[in-house]
Amino acid sequence: MVVELFPARADQVEITQAGVIEQIIVNGTQRLEPGTVKSYLLVREGDSFDPLRVDRSLKSLFATGLFADVSINSQGTALIVNVVENPVINRIAFEGNRALGDETLEAEVSLRPRVIYTRSKVQDDLKRILTLYRRDGRFAVSVEPKVIQLPQNRIDLAFEIDEGEPTKIRSIRFVGNKQFSDRKLRSVVRTKETAWYRVLSMNDNYDPDRITLDRELLRQHYLSDGYADFRVTSAIAELTPDRKDFFVTFGVNEGKRYKIGKIKIDAKLRDLKAEDIAEVLQVESGEWYDVRDVDGSIDKIVARVGELGYAFVDVRPRIKRDRKNRELNITFQVKEGPRVFVERIDISGNVRTLDKVIRREFQLVEGDAFNSAKLRRSNTRLRKLNFFEKVTVDKVPGSASDKAIITVEVEEKSTGSISLGAGYSSSLGPIGEISMTERNFLGRGQNVGVSFSLASARSEIDFTYTEPYFMNREVAAGFDVFHVRQDLQDLSSIDTNRTGGRLRTGYRVTHDLSQKWAYLIKRASISNVDSGAAQLVKDQEGNKVTSQITHELAYDTLDSKLDPTKGYTASIRTDLAGLGGSVRHLRNTLRAGLHQPVTEDVIFSVGSKFGYILGLGEDVQFLERYFPGGSEIRGFESSGFGPRDSISDDALGAEWIYASKFQLTFPLGLPADFGVKGRIFSDLGSSGQLSPTNSDVQDDGSLRMSAGIGMTWRSPLGPVGMDAGFPILKENYDKKEVVQISFGTRF
Repeated sequence: MVVELFPARADQVEITQAGVIEQIIVNGTQRLEPGTVKSYLLVREGDSFDPLRVDRSLKSLFATGLFADVSINSQGTALIVNVVENPVINRIAFEGNRALGDETLEAEVSLRPRVIYTRSKVQDDLKRILTLYRRDGRFAVSVEPKVIQLPQNRIDLAFEIDEGEPTKIRSIRFVGNKQFSDRKLRSVVRTKETAWYRVLSMNDNYDPDRITLDRELLRQHYLSDGYADFRVTSAIAELTPDRKDFFVTFGVNEGKRYKIGKIKIDAKLRDLKAEDIAEVLQVESGEWYDVRDVDGSIDKIVARVGELGYAFVDVRPRIKRDRKNRELNITFQVKEGPRVFVERIDISGNVRTLDKVIRREFQLVEGDAFNSAKLRRSNTRLRKLNFFEKVTVDKVPGSASDKAIITVEVEEKSTGSISLGAGYSSSLGPIGEISMTERNFLGRGQNVGVSFSLASARSEIDFTYTEPYFMNREVAAGFDVFHVRQDLQDLSSIDTNRTGGRLRTGYRVTHDLSQKWAYLIKRASISNVDSGAAQLVKDQEGNKVTSQITHELAYDTLDSKLDPTKGYTASIRTDLAGLGGSVRHLRNTLRAGLHQPVTEDVIFSVGSKFGYILGLGEDVQFLERYFPGGSEIRGFESSGFGPRDSISDDALGAEWIYASKFQLTFPLGLPADFGVKGRIFSDLGSSGQLSPTNSDVQDDGSLRMSAGIGMTWRSPLGPVGMDAGFPILKENYDKKEVVQISFGTRF
């Protein structure tokens, strides 16, 4: 009697139900020992023939993934096991891939050389490759695995890939939006519609993960403008009939707009009073609800409570809607949090960056009381390093209920850059520039850079090095070496050369307040003095050595260093020269700036500068003076106003200066990807000498003023600015310049 136990193949199990197994014979093994095959069986020699156990043995052999085929049958008292081993992979190759390199694909697949080949693993890897390409915006991709048989039961596995064209976004539409236009919401989401000018961007490729991010960006946008009931009801991507592009449609429910009503603090910690922390709140009654201000208030409360000596704290906002008055009443509940300590911090994914570079950005260390606000700030600090493509920081349970493990997973990105630039500056003429920078030198977080620039009137070479954590403390230290050659024949009838170095250090006093110190040593020479130059200029011919100490105190609350839209800055800088060298002076410079949004896209900015320099026992050296104009007061040439020799028309430099700039920045209606913004401005200021001047020097210290329009283009090679300024108040000996073009423009 024959019993069929495994329906996949009729001849895989053929067992006589009676008798005892006296012998187990294994056929078909090549790499494996017969004993290894027998170890997976659930029957042994001497056991009775049991069809159920034999069937389970068959399944056990298949489950190992070692065999392409298995059959079991009996011959008399012997159990015959026939196996066909899966081949071993000799080599894996990718063919036809251009958009994604071999290294990227190899990191995604699970199969490797010298690994057992199975059809299920190939199918899994096939799905992973397809997913990787779809994340890259290529939904027309096709992948076909090919097996090439080799001797000794080995194979080469090749994935033949037809990448197809990237699947683009033909249109993005919104349904249900009334308060914000489709155009505005398109600027909020990361996904973009296909356009010719997005050749350097991949945001117009369809990516389902990016669509998920867009849902959150839309939510944050509405929650930051008072729409507390906002929901994204749907996010649908539909392939076009030709299967080349996608239509993306977001369904939104905006809800009502709320203002902030009553604000309360419910302090449940012993001896903690509400008034102790009320002053740090960033929300105010009567203002439109902004989730960012609520989150900021939570962080501020946690920090303040921590300063007051409470290690374990939990702050939760309780929001009660008053739909009739469209107000949100917020109660910040401050209570004792769970007593959890940091057991350890596990870091993964950093191939090049040293662990200590990541750990020093954490405001928590092993053994500290766990603090969620400090964990969020640590996450933010890691992201601001700009060393990583992705940073994921999580808390997982530790070895006990009162312990937590912080896991940090990073994905590194290139931190080195080489930039080439060419252009034209109104004051310097044609410009060529090359710079090389490494922001994470040897994975130690150090910044190293060298740059060369060449213009018709100026050439410069700089080398800079910065260690952000000098001697393992949160103190930045570094040095600079430079050489500058400048042709000032048109301005002051001279040529100059400056060579020197600078040692510097800086540290934060508080989150917004920083202090910097520097020591400068440089050799400056004035040569090729024209015979008709001013007497002051002739007297300065030759070499001078400057030994100078600098101190600067700066307060900065800007939301962005490159393109600020909100916040203010204030700084005072003092330069003292005379501790050695041949130049002696004291210079003080005060600066202040404010950026305030008028609307979401229109930014008002004002900046002021006041400075003066005193010669200590001698006249102020020519090259140390102020030469106003250019970017400081637009509409005037560089050194275009201030003291000037009436005979030679040479700019003599000023010993004091003040300047203010007022500016309104706004979009020009072009797509945001263009990076173009317009502005209107008005600048005013003056300069002069502190010491009496002779009759040949024109120095009236009168007010100068200009107004104009301009624009900035954030190009791939850096910001490019163009301004048209028109002097309103000026003297007849001033030098005006209506159009000014510059690289690296910043207000």
